[in-house]
Amino acid sequence: MLIDTHAHLDDARFDGDRDAMIARAREAGVEHFVTIGCDLSTSRAAVELADRYPFVYATVGVHPHEAKQIGDSWYDDLRRLAQHKKVVAYGEIGLDYHYNHSPPKLQRERFREQITLARELRLPIVVHTREAQDDTIAILKEENAADVGGVFHCFSGDARLAKNALDLGFLLSFSGVITFQNATMLRDIVKTVPMDRILVETDSPYLTPAPHRGKRNEPAHVRLVAEKIAAIQGMTADQIAELTSQNARRVFKIP
Repeated sequence: MLIDTHAHLDDARFDGDRDAMIARAREAGVEHFVTIGCDLSTSRAAVELADRYPFVYATVGVHPHEAKQIGDSWYDDLRRLAQHKKVVAYGEIGLDYHYNHSPPKLQRERFREQITLARELRLPIVVHTREAQDDTIAILKEENAADVGGVFHCFSGDARLAKNALDLGFLLSFSGVITFQNATMLRDIVKTVPMDRILVETDSPYLTPAPHRGKRNEPAHVRLVAEKIAAIQGMTADQIAELTSQNARRVFKIP
């Protein structure tokens, strides 16, 4: 049984077949889903989905793209949402200097604020970092994020980022990116990560793994991620499913 630790089940691209999409994932062996909040409205939607499906859990938080949208009452609202019994983490939060949809200085300020809130809530954090690894690690250290730990989602950094994240006690979550032909460095990093620190995810509807690239991604495809890690590690897909599910239950406190 697998756990897709990072999906956007509320995404409008699933509006036409959400129940069927979830049923396909369950048939493919996905036991639990963690659906991710990226702003106030998607955090609310994540909690609503966790209420609707017994096997879905939620996170709340504000993605760096949306940092400039944070309003006066957002943190109070997110704090209230986080009290829900099926909210298992705070995020995704972090830094993204590739698109800079929000100014980098503001991203850094909001990242710090949200780490503080996650520590107050005693929730692990889900970290998004793109082209910002030095600032990401520095802020995590300065804000004592190791107190709550968490996961670097859709890990696609280099070996130095992997070491820094692991040294802080974080887990690394791998997505369909490891199936991409040009992801040789990432597959080499997978070989070096302790097996009790690896998670699998889809980031659905994004980052569809081979051989389905170009199509909408969905949680059923998390099995392809597990199969690729198994091939890299010389293990079976079932072994990877069991190990990564144990890791997910531990970090997110999923029963």
